[in-house]
Amino acid sequence: MDVKKLVSQMTLEEKASLLSGLDFWHTKPIERLGIPSVMVSDGPHGLRKQDDKADHLGVNDSIKAVCLPTACASAASFDRDLLRMIGEAVGDACQHEQVAVNLGPAVNIKRSPLCGRNFEYFSEDPYLAAQLSTSLIKGVQSRHVGTSVKHFAANSQEHRRMSSDSVVDERTLREIYYPAFESAVKEGKTWTVMCSYNRLNGEFASQHRGLLTDLLRGEWGFDGYVVSDWGAVSDRVQGVHAGLDLEMPASGGTNDRRVVEAVQKGILDEKDVDLAVERILTVHKRYWDHAKPDTPWDLEAQHQLARRLAAECMVLLKNDDGILPLKQQEKVAVIGKFAKEPRFQGGGSSHINCFKTESLMDALKDNPHITYAQGYDIITEEPDDALIAEAVSAAAGADKAVIVAGLPDAFESEGYDRTHMRMPACQVALIQAVAKANPNTVVVLYNGSPVEMPWIASVKAVIEGYLGGQAVGGATKDVLWGDVNPCGRLPESFPHKLEDNPSYLTYGGEGDVAVYHEGVFVGYRYYDKKKMDVLFPFGYGLSYTTFAYSNLRVSADTIRDTDELRVSVDVTNTGALAGKEVVQLYIGDCESTVFRPVRELKGFEKVFLAPGETKTVSFTLDKRAFAYWNVQLHDWHVESGDFTVEIGASSRHIRLAKTIRVESTVELSVKFTVNSIFLDLMKSPKAMAVLAPLINGVMQSMGMDQAGSDAASAAISKDMAEAMLRYMPLRTVASFSGGQISYDQLCFLVDQINNA
Repeated sequence: MDVKKLVSQMTLEEKASLLSGLDFWHTKPIERLGIPSVMVSDGPHGLRKQDDKADHLGVNDSIKAVCLPTACASAASFDRDLLRMIGEAVGDACQHEQVAVNLGPAVNIKRSPLCGRNFEYFSEDPYLAAQLSTSLIKGVQSRHVGTSVKHFAANSQEHRRMSSDSVVDERTLREIYYPAFESAVKEGKTWTVMCSYNRLNGEFASQHRGLLTDLLRGEWGFDGYVVSDWGAVSDRVQGVHAGLDLEMPASGGTNDRRVVEAVQKGILDEKDVDLAVERILTVHKRYWDHAKPDTPWDLEAQHQLARRLAAECMVLLKNDDGILPLKQQEKVAVIGKFAKEPRFQGGGSSHINCFKTESLMDALKDNPHITYAQGYDIITEEPDDALIAEAVSAAAGADKAVIVAGLPDAFESEGYDRTHMRMPACQVALIQAVAKANPNTVVVLYNGSPVEMPWIASVKAVIEGYLGGQAVGGATKDVLWGDVNPCGRLPESFPHKLEDNPSYLTYGGEGDVAVYHEGVFVGYRYYDKKKMDVLFPFGYGLSYTTFAYSNLRVSADTIRDTDELRVSVDVTNTGALAGKEVVQLYIGDCESTVFRPVRELKGFEKVFLAPGETKTVSFTLDKRAFAYWNVQLHDWHVESGDFTVEIGASSRHIRLAKTIRVESTVELSVKFTVNSIFLDLMKSPKAMAVLAPLINGVMQSMGMDQAGSDAASAAISKDMAEAMLRYMPLRTVASFSGGQISYDQLCFLVDQINNA
């Protein structure tokens, strides 16, 4: 198929018709030219293919499929290979079902725990989100099926999601909200990008040329097509010009006609239409050329994969007295409705119609030492005294109690945000009552985002299972009884309470305006900067074994920003069990002229170690690891100075650190004026070369060099004098020099400095 030749043979009406869907999930065919329709379907942790009764909120059933761990869970793996396996499984399902593009992954940043779609987003950290989502993309596309990375961009709330305006400064966009999309394009080579519903700094994403053309294609080199989120189009004609290629779902021909009329009236250049059609057909050709509907789709094998992967994603948050793993002969009371009917995925467009599910009680059906009590209902939040009494009785008669709790479907879903971080009151009351009856109580959580834990001091162990897919029950059993050593780490901070979150005061916005006041200080970047106590920090997770770090090495103590830095560290399993450790590398700028976080994640590796085994973990860092986005340069910039290289088990558990120096090869062009203050002038060598005699003269003329009557007053006087001088503008010299230096002379000196 010669795409350009095909486009040249189309009428304007035919070209416009290809820019919107045939229905909810299919593109339009042009039979006379042999152009078939293709199908796109939701994902990304499974296939949600709807044959009829289509919708985008998961209301109507889709075909039977496999629900793998959702993004909130898979992100906790800190494992690129695991994400690639998820992608490969989804890609196989898509090929089998003749789906050309899987609509995902969703890579928006978890700005607040309240976002209703946090369960399908990866992290509060842009580097982690970028690395894991790119691996997923590579996995799907290795099967010659496209991905659609979403929602581009700055889509971090469901409240007013189709009308809100995300007001975000340039630096924050570049450092926090863009990197995962950039990686998806540059490294993942994603076939498509889905624009978000919201406005970005006043313009709808669906018609934002600066976003869809200048940045995405011009700067990042994206060669696929942009598809709208379902119903996201505002002005279709502006959208075509901005770079929005495919509108979904079908518009009933209305917008197709608008595009034709706009071209005929000279409002829209037909070349924009041609380009959009070429992009769409070029991407679909990648699928047509490699379509394999005979690809095997072994649902049972993928279910077993889902169980194995879900166990790898679970995070052990607490394990006092080594209560876990449980022993086979112990009497265990399993409590909680989620133990029989697990919550393992979120609601909305990513909801998978599972061919089977596996609960914890399903996995324990052959264990004669298990008793069960429901404990709570999910219909109401109110505690049920009878259910709690039954649970307390079961717990009192057991060696240990395991409560499976979390958030019901109604608490978090696409379409609306949470209003608080609390668990249902019935579950909190249950946990407190059971823990009082049995001091050996373990809590397992199934939830898509952080929750407050007022009960945590009264239980001995906590496992964060997130939403682990249809086999989460079997995975939970594997971790509880030690068939799998937990190795997940938190991809987000757990604050003690909602009010601690940096976006708390302004999240959701005023009317349709949502200002991202916290800037780059999202998640741990904020908590660590404030030295604020958190319930659990970013990157945190325990194991049934222990690890020691040693021998941190760097390839050089001083580098230029154009050099690479190689970092290596030895990790040893010092415990009795085999296990996996997530080695995290953080970089911090020791002194900066701009506000920067204490540390930022710039590398991670998951390593398997047998008892007593030591392995070397290595990282390679480039300029971006040390840089911030400079709004003057509109580029990444490294300031010359010292940086900390830290190896940690979380953002709060730093095991080893070194300081290196990075020299910038880019000199910022600073233009001084007579209103520049001495503090800034004195930082410039070329300014000091001109002004040193002048500064000494100013000190003398103002009596700033006169010592006090004693040593103490002399020190105070000198410090005060220097402080006063630092904040004085250069122009004040004309006033304080007694007429010796004129304003015109100062202007001459400024010109000398700027032209030096």
